Amino acid sequence: MQMRKEATVSRDVDAREIPSGTPITLRAGDPVIITQSLGGSYTVMTPVGFLARIDGKDADAIGETAISQDAAAAEDKSTEDLAWDQLRTCYDPEIPVNIVDLGLVYSCALTALPEGENKIDVKFTLTAPGCGMGDVLREDIRGKLLSVPGIREADVQVVFDPPWSLQMMSDAAKLQLGMM
Repeated sequence: MQMRKEATVSRDVDAREIPSGTPITLRAGDPVIITQSLGGSYTVMTPVGFLARIDGKDADAIGETAISQDAAAAEDKSTEDLAWDQLRTCYDPEIPVNIVDLGLVYSCALTALPEGENKIDVKFTLTAPGCGMGDVLREDIRGKLLSVPGIREADVQVVFDPPWSLQMMSDAAKLQLGMM
């Protein structure tokens, strides 16, 4: 969900400055503006005017309720389909479109493990090679994929070849961002 909502930080909370990825601490009493709430994390504008990402586990610090991002019930879906569903819950903290529709996911492949579960290998890129949020996104992706029933290992890599371009976005993403 996109939003623009004022909040006051109720306790010290760890965050990541966007786009550098630098760890920062938002202090209790700091006023922030929640600019994006998608995929279980929050993007806030800080009192000094820069953006920061707060993990969903710390939603209470800005007066929000954490949203569980556990994988959906397997009902009639394959493990691969469930993995793609989880990838669609991962968002660039500056762009309100999931990484799949942005065209950032280059590959997602399952390999059966001898014990019966699966290893998943994902290669994804960033909208800009210098973006410091790569490690943050990689860990978000990895954690969500490991919540999928039947996936025991996840190897998630940031790659830069081929370079990302606007043409890699889905039509739905282009429409959502006013590019169509």
